Amino acid sequence: MSVEFVEGAVEGALPIYLVGKDKLDESGLDPAAVNWAKANGFSGEAGRLLLLADASGSVSGALLGNGSEGRLLSGALGKSLPEGLWRLPEGADDPEQILLGIALGNYVFTRYGKKAGRALRLVVPNAADVGRVRRLADAVSLVRDLVNTPTSDMGPSALEAAARRVANAHGADVTSIVGDELLTHNFPMVHAVGRASPDAPRLIDMRWGPEDAPKVTLVGKGVCFDTGGLDIKPASGMLLMKKDMGGAANVLGLASMIMGAGLKVRLRVIIPAVENAIAGNAFRPGDVLASRKGITVEIGNTDAEGRLILADALALADEEEPELLIDMATLTGAARVALGPDLPPFYTDDDAFAEELSREAVAAEDPLWRMPLWKPYEARLGSKVADTNNVTTDGFAGSITAALFLKKFVQKARTWAHFDIFAWNPVEKPHCPVGGEAQAIRALERALSKRYPV
Repeated sequence: MSVEFVEGAVEGALPIYLVGKDKLDESGLDPAAVNWAKANGFSGEAGRLLLLADASGSVSGALLGNGSEGRLLSGALGKSLPEGLWRLPEGADDPEQILLGIALGNYVFTRYGKKAGRALRLVVPNAADVGRVRRLADAVSLVRDLVNTPTSDMGPSALEAAARRVANAHGADVTSIVGDELLTHNFPMVHAVGRASPDAPRLIDMRWGPEDAPKVTLVGKGVCFDTGGLDIKPASGMLLMKKDMGGAANVLGLASMIMGAGLKVRLRVIIPAVENAIAGNAFRPGDVLASRKGITVEIGNTDAEGRLILADALALADEEEPELLIDMATLTGAARVALGPDLPPFYTDDDAFAEELSREAVAAEDPLWRMPLWKPYEARLGSKVADTNNVTTDGFAGSITAALFLKKFVQKARTWAHFDIFAWNPVEKPHCPVGGEAQAIRALERALSKRYPV
């Protein structure tokens, strides 16, 4: 992140003015600035940036169209403001969200040679919690970096290393179970999905916080690349499969927020990390797999592998009866068909938690939509040879039936919620470029911060 937050009064900071649509004449700007804006066709259009100049031609300020789309429109400032020291107007509404938008809009993925974003310094308004803004911005950047990194540098072992870096930064403990040890410790489906890759499958387990605090467990799908297995994807379907570990990336981002804030929880993060590769020992359509839960699973399609590794991980998480169990996964194309890339569905039987989370999603400008765990569809996962199939045969309600499959492996957690995220932004927005994206975790951070305050 190339944005530096400066606390306290600082001389020489250039002003940023937020202007509502068609509100130039009510903005309080001096007449020369208003005339300049009108001459440039600026009328406060959402997300549009216009620089102001003084009599010498030097930049003297900036106008941002502040439409009804939300405070993250300020991401346009992060992308386009000239380098230097800037300040928000006094009394700006929700300054934390504006600062966060600027920081998120400034993000650039630099690992392979791209130049960093503009070096901006922002004077922090007194009302803003700059520590929280930094935590959120850093966590989102972490998620984006992990998802944007190709599998050549982000296989299961590299994902474990990334989890260990997050843990080390916050004093958390991490263990991992790798390769054939997965069978010894009863994670047969994680092993089956990942065994065809030369980068061994693993179960990553992070713990943090007082043991007597409320248990909050996060489970993230860590499929570092998905060929589809023997039910191989077409070439076009593999182009973005480096992002199939987006669930793991997002739970690591959320864990970073939780630990950085010092929330009063016993946090556990479980990531089954695999590559769904093709080799002579790959699992096959028609195979019947044992699971940690004891449920047998007929494989109707090897390209529905994410739910298999999640099932073993959820079964482990459920054993210690957490108060809140959350899983995140780039699980189904059906979710994208239903709601598109920007609106992740989530599933839970806890109405109170659903209402709480939906409210915080609006406040965080981190959109979510609750979908039903429609029990009659569960019969479509039937199998004639095993306890369940991993897919349906008719292709209907794919995101719902995937959630119903996962639900079979959760019985003891007080509240369980499943998030079927995309973890990718296909169209540039003011606060995010095209590429890996954090979804749902800013909404969850708000909800958890209120449930388990410091």
